[in-house]
Amino acid sequence: MMSGVPAQPRGDRSTSASETSRADASLPIDSRSPGTLTPAPTATRRDVLRAGVGVGVAGAALAVSGPVANATPRTAHQVFAHGVASGDPLPDGVILWTRVTPTAAATPGSRAGAPTSVRWEIARDAAFGSIVTSGTVTTGPDRDHTVKTDARGLSANTVYHYRFRVVDGPSAGAVSPVGRTRTAPAAGADVREVRFGVVSCSNWEAGYFGAYRHLRRHRDLTAIVHLGDYLYEYASGDYTGKTGPVRPHLPRNEIVTLADYRIRHAQYKTDPDLAALHRQLPWICTWDDHESSNDAWSADAENHDRSEGSWAARKAAAEQAYFEWMPVRPAVDAGGRHLYRRLRFGRLLELSMLDLRTYRSEQVSSTSKRIDDPARTITGAAQMRWLTDGLVSADTRWRIVGNPVMISPVVIPPLDARNAAALTEVLGLPATGIPYNADQWDGYTADRNRLLTTLRRNRVPNVVFITGDIHSSWACDIPVNAADYPASGTVATELVVTSVTSSNIDDILKVPERTVGAAVPAAITAVNRHVRWNDFDAHGYSVLTVTPAAAQMDWYFLTDKADARSGDYHARSYRVPNGSQRVEPVTTPRR
Repeated sequence: MMSGVPAQPRGDRSTSASETSRADASLPIDSRSPGTLTPAPTATRRDVLRAGVGVGVAGAALAVSGPVANATPRTAHQVFAHGVASGDPLPDGVILWTRVTPTAAATPGSRAGAPTSVRWEIARDAAFGSIVTSGTVTTGPDRDHTVKTDARGLSANTVYHYRFRVVDGPSAGAVSPVGRTRTAPAAGADVREVRFGVVSCSNWEAGYFGAYRHLRRHRDLTAIVHLGDYLYEYASGDYTGKTGPVRPHLPRNEIVTLADYRIRHAQYKTDPDLAALHRQLPWICTWDDHESSNDAWSADAENHDRSEGSWAARKAAAEQAYFEWMPVRPAVDAGGRHLYRRLRFGRLLELSMLDLRTYRSEQVSSTSKRIDDPARTITGAAQMRWLTDGLVSADTRWRIVGNPVMISPVVIPPLDARNAAALTEVLGLPATGIPYNADQWDGYTADRNRLLTTLRRNRVPNVVFITGDIHSSWACDIPVNAADYPASGTVATELVVTSVTSSNIDDILKVPERTVGAAVPAAITAVNRHVRWNDFDAHGYSVLTVTPAAAQMDWYFLTDKADARSGDYHARSYRVPNGSQRVEPVTTPRR
């Protein structure tokens, strides 16, 4: 809702399509500094935007780099039309991803094409003169010919290059573009700096993905963090920019079936800016609602009705396509597979990625007293225990939380629950005031109180929530009692990235920037003093730099998301000094 002496090459090891292949953890790897990869040039979007999942045209968006281009045989179609990607870096491993099109007919969602074996290789240099590990995965129509492998046995904090090669079938010998990835620092390493590109809410029809193109310019990034709404489920024309669709969605209908979700994922992967950023850096992703349907909760969604079949079937289809098409490593425990997970970057930080859709209670009206019901949850009990236990026990300097929807209270006006109890009880209103958006943590006050009270009781330092969803930019202190801020103190901070393209207030009302959007921030900050800054007009991305001394978010805005060549500019910066639990403005972005 807007609501980052050569080892001998390893032999292949085959796995089934339902398994992942791992490099031998005892593989000897030297400690020499790896080479660097010059990213392939970005091709134009001409025809790619029109064709979407048509593999012959989509391949034009994906430039093949270096020696791979000469090694690839001629075929009647692009075999690796959807690019390559990596994600969820560990000190000894990383997820590698691609999608192979073995025949021209084996388009995404078609269930066509035979099982195909694909070899993956990881090297220290872009020319693959020093291959450190490799393996073979068999994929097929049961997983939409996507390939994912959890490559292990790698060195910590090291840049690697990877590629895929088709082993058998009519496209045997075809080689993918070369990707670049980076492992995380060792758990006990003293790390001076980690830098994340931070993005959310990327709607194909609402604009071009210039934010991804400009993030490639920030050459020292550790990884990209996507906080949800990687794609949108709407039918073409249903949710666009000011002037209608900049480029049409495929399929044209609202996506409901497994085939629909696969086709939509495939279309997004053909965007040249998105593909190039996936090639350049590992991504750490979570979902919000639009990967399935607007305002999703555990048993249904606002944008789902009975004519579209059962919600359980639709949600299962959306999840299957997501896990097939995204470079994520879901966690598995006694409770089964889940997307919420934690990644560590030395002794500097832990990044906890949340899932705030799968387990939540149904949303209620902003004026409903049920907002305060302690039985309602946004995280689910198991995820809340995992989150609070992890934040309390973490031994890193910083605790960063990848948080799909805002946790800072934004209420009109903030009320002290005790002093205003008589009024809110008579009127049947939420105890702490009427929330701006009940789809956020504001609609689940009991869960938020549990979390913030735990942080305060255990004196947990340096908790920073990085958030997406709301198509606007915010820097906030997080108090336990917003009505008594700043006297009551703060227990965490929140830094919210704007949307890549998804509509803000000005887009929805189809008015120029700095009209309606200029008045709203002033009204919000006037009564919510812990909100130190917000912007409702611009689209773009952020860069989060974490050092032992501070965590700093730099916001960069696009000049025009509807322009495929849009420029960008630095708009604002806020940092959280170590131990302060407060945001403060900074004039200069980190470089």
